[in-house]
Amino acid sequence: MLFKSEDETFNWAAEFGKSLQPGDRVALYGNLGAGKTVISRGVCKGLGYTGTVCSPTYTILHEYPNNPPIFHFDLYRLEGGADLYEVGMDPDYLKSGISLIEWPERLEGNDSGITHVIQIKILSETEREITVKKLR
Repeated sequence: MLFKSEDETFNWAAEFGKSLQPGDRVALYGNLGAGKTVISRGVCKGLGYTGTVCSPTYTILHEYPNNPPIFHFDLYRLEGGADLYEVGMDPDYLKSGISLIEWPERLEGNDSGITHVIQIKILSETEREITVKKLR
């Protein structure tokens, strides 16, 4: 899919968010500035969350009170090979909500619970190519 603006990306993500179910884990891949947090904001809106959504770069996790709860991870600051459990993310707890995981490559395969993979490719300052793969 090709998106020509941040608004287009956000609106698509809001619709995509409506399809997610508790226990889903969405891996967001893309370079710095690709739009991972824009997609996270859109997904949160689609799930009915009305609060502020920002990248949890320094805290690793923001939990947004919602029904279902939303767990927004930013693993940028972690070393490669990180394990979600090691950073305090109990897999059983995560089943109650939707997880959005920015920089999932830091897990290096240590999270088999990913249900959706979103790849974001920067084409220009405003254009993005986004592909979505549903794993289960």
